[in-house]
Amino acid sequence: MSQPIEKLAVLFADICGSTALYESLGDDLARKMISRCINTMAGKISVYQGTLIKTIGDEVMVTFPSAEAAFHAACAMLVAVENDQPLDGIPLHIRIGFNYGEVIKESNDVFGNTVNVAARVAAITRADQIMATQAVFNALPPNLRNKMHQIMRAEFKGKQEHHEVYQVICEQEDTQNTRFGISAYRKSPDNNDEMILRYRDQSLKVNKERRSVALGRGETCDIVVQNDFASRLHIRIELRFGKFIIADQSINGTYIRFSDGNVVHITREEISLQGNGSISLGQSFAENPAEVVEFSISSTHVQHRDAK
Repeated sequence: MSQPIEKLAVLFADICGSTALYESLGDDLARKMISRCINTMAGKISVYQGTLIKTIGDEVMVTFPSAEAAFHAACAMLVAVENDQPLDGIPLHIRIGFNYGEVIKESNDVFGNTVNVAARVAAITRADQIMATQAVFNALPPNLRNKMHQIMRAEFKGKQEHHEVYQVICEQEDTQNTRFGISAYRKSPDNNDEMILRYRDQSLKVNKERRSVALGRGETCDIVVQNDFASRLHIRIELRFGKFIIADQSINGTYIRFSDGNVVHITREEISLQGNGSISLGQSFAENPAEVVEFSISSTHVQHRDAK
């Protein structure tokens, strides 16, 4: 029996910096803040005929009958969170990514390439921003297309085709803000960023030639870390659109200590790495871990003369 296929807009909205909230505010207050933010977003879903598919920690997945409905809902969600009275004086920020196309419906969930691309678009979106795909742009009326700015041509992991990615502008912005937003997202194609990972006597580079590496206790990993706290596949580090992303896939989480001494603990989450620092798989730096991976990032920019 074939599964029902329907054309829908799929939207992911994610609360930014939730891990830091738990660490700085404690579980109780952070949980209240995140729950309140999710309720604020959910209040705008039904207004635009949306269906809440699931809540994944600090992220919601929603479907809409059209790209236009998703566009309006995304803007309404962003504005609602921005205008919400901060709990304990601490404002929350969200990022939204969405796509439009055919999905497979099963029980109360949806699957397929449209969903996967929507999730990847959301993952590369920054705080207080909305991003969408070419498929969304094509399905919108002209007045809404005018509120979308193409900012990059994205290559998603596991996808052979490239995707044009647009920033959604909910309100008219002045020239300075628009220019800042674009430059904040997009790096020059001649930006030759490179990360060097060092562990014991090993040294490994992540760059345009090698965009992804795996670290963990398993023998198939690119760097095998001799640590009982590490999972077999503990983390992946990937170069995506000029940013180095560390994605934890472990049980015990990953600790990152940056050069300024700041330490971040992530579990089943992704963050971007900058500068240099140390990574400990499953063991906090307070325990003086013996098995630490050092990282350092360098950038080389090729300058071009402006075209006349």
